[in-house]
Amino acid sequence: MEYLASASVIKTQSLEEAREAVTKIYLPHDLVGPQDAMNMRLNALTDRHMTLGYLTYQAEAELTMPATEHCYHVNLTIVGETKASRSDGGREVTVGGRRGVVLSPVQTNRVSWTPEAEQLILKIPRTSLESHLSDLIGKPVTEVVDFDFGLDLTTSSGRALLRAVQFLATELDKPAGLAEMPLAREQLEAYVLTSLLHAGRHQFSDALSGNEDVRRLGRLSTVVSYIEEHANGEITPEVLARVGCVSVRTLHAAFQEQLGESPMAYVRRIRLSKARAELLRSDPQKTRVADVAMRWGFFHQSRFAQQYRDQFNELPSVTLQR
Repeated sequence: MEYLASASVIKTQSLEEAREAVTKIYLPHDLVGPQDAMNMRLNALTDRHMTLGYLTYQAEAELTMPATEHCYHVNLTIVGETKASRSDGGREVTVGGRRGVVLSPVQTNRVSWTPEAEQLILKIPRTSLESHLSDLIGKPVTEVVDFDFGLDLTTSSGRALLRAVQFLATELDKPAGLAEMPLAREQLEAYVLTSLLHAGRHQFSDALSGNEDVRRLGRLSTVVSYIEEHANGEITPEVLARVGCVSVRTLHAAFQEQLGESPMAYVRRIRLSKARAELLRSDPQKTRVADVAMRWGFFHQSRFAQQYRDQFNELPSVTLQR
């Protein structure tokens, strides 16, 4: 399956054109392969948090990549195989759907492709990944995340990462899809970052999965106040954890212990209440339920109607007619 076909960067048989295109989208590198005898394809989209691309050479190819210093590269092999090595002696073999690699910003990396190999490749700025990790663990991250070279895509966290990246690539390729929904895209990209941090092993893995003292969050007053005041804005678990000065894991545990629901379930309940208040004070001749729903972060109208009825025992259209 060719991902991101609507975002084609290049299709070429030229070794030099292939090298120039990958350099422009990802990073400078040396490329060794057959001259004018490949069928290279590169599709890619770039956003604030990451670049996501689909790459295949359809020929034997070897890339040697110096340390970038400022970006992580994540190679998820979906078809075929690659052999990878890096300057600290690490070696990996990636297999379609089963293994991937994380290219460190501070290592020289070499990857050899089999002719049939295809990959989904993420380019993630250090600032994006490290600030996201900081939000998750509730403390500053001031060093490179030293991932193990290999990524096991057969574990539950590895499968979650691969599914998330494939879903993101598929949705970005749809007309009027995620590419035109910046809030939804940002939330899905944040989920991809979280999945990567859980799937890969690194020096922060224990902090990321460790149990913290739920009592640190007190009575949730600061977080609950923030949700009330910003219900019509962007709210994610990472944002709320930062407000509460705790990790996302602690945030979830505190909400479950004290309110019996997840943070985002609470956010949804507050947003539904805000939407109801607006419907009750609106003129039914001048107001559409869909517009009110979207103002409060509900973009799927049938789902909004179902959630609204579950909470208030009536449809939003009935509320508006009052």
